[in-house]
Amino acid sequence: MPRVAIATYDPGAAPSHDRDLDTLVRALRAAGADAQAVFWDDERVDWAGFDLVLIRSTWDYSWRAAEFTAWAERCAKATRIANPAPVVRWNADKRYLADLAAAGVPVVPTRYLAPGETPGPHDLPEDHDFVVKPTFGAGARFAARYTPAERETAVAHVARMHADGLTAMVQPYLTRIDVSGERALQFIGGRLLHASRKRAVLSPGTAYDAEKTPHPNLEPWSPTPEERAVAERALAAVPDGGAAGLLYARVDLADGADGSPQVMELELVEPNLFLWLHPRSLPEVVAAVLRAAAAA
Repeated sequence: MPRVAIATYDPGAAPSHDRDLDTLVRALRAAGADAQAVFWDDERVDWAGFDLVLIRSTWDYSWRAAEFTAWAERCAKATRIANPAPVVRWNADKRYLADLAAAGVPVVPTRYLAPGETPGPHDLPEDHDFVVKPTFGAGARFAARYTPAERETAVAHVARMHADGLTAMVQPYLTRIDVSGERALQFIGGRLLHASRKRAVLSPGTAYDAEKTPHPNLEPWSPTPEERAVAERALAAVPDGGAAGLLYARVDLADGADGSPQVMELELVEPNLFLWLHPRSLPEVVAAVLRAAAAA
């Protein structure tokens, strides 16, 4: 009986936001695994007692990125962790978009402003809306959309992130997302599992520190051949052969100015799988998890 730890976050007194967690635990148990949900930062846990540590809804990691990646590396020394610790460290920092761009993957154009760097005349666009967000973030945390007239507010936003030691990202706002939405292509064991589409997350005038709905109006989606090709190119560009060791992946796409898909994010740490929206995918996920546990 393989022992599987499903790593999640501690919601405290509030209910968990992970709608898939209980379903996945029950399905793994029904398939013969000793599966349990475990808080990733619970110091009492003996991770070596598991055949596989499956990172799922560790959704507070972006506030504690150094602590989280150190935990992943400790787990990797004790047992098998998915996804692998080197992939987690690389993907937790959204500067990986620069690596994808260098590999020829179409990504949203991105500028980076590290702490101590004041936005210059060309860092914040003067002729179109733009987005400012941190390189360590999840669920649209510290993300906001601005018009050129809101430059001073955007500069203050950057300064606030710098005060917390965060590097800021500046990207053009892809206006086609207001029409065609954002598509999420999810892979398990290197194969396309299913896809979803959601509407725009960032509304004009919403403050960067306001709570946002991360997946508004989510619905099933049938990806186009071009979307699949871009997603597969992104996965192939994971450095040091990392793509071969991926148990799960999600590629978030939106249309650029020319209408072709661009990578917004490559989610390899703790992407929501949306199994509640795609219940037919559950058996395939369970089988992949069991194979990974057996391989350990």
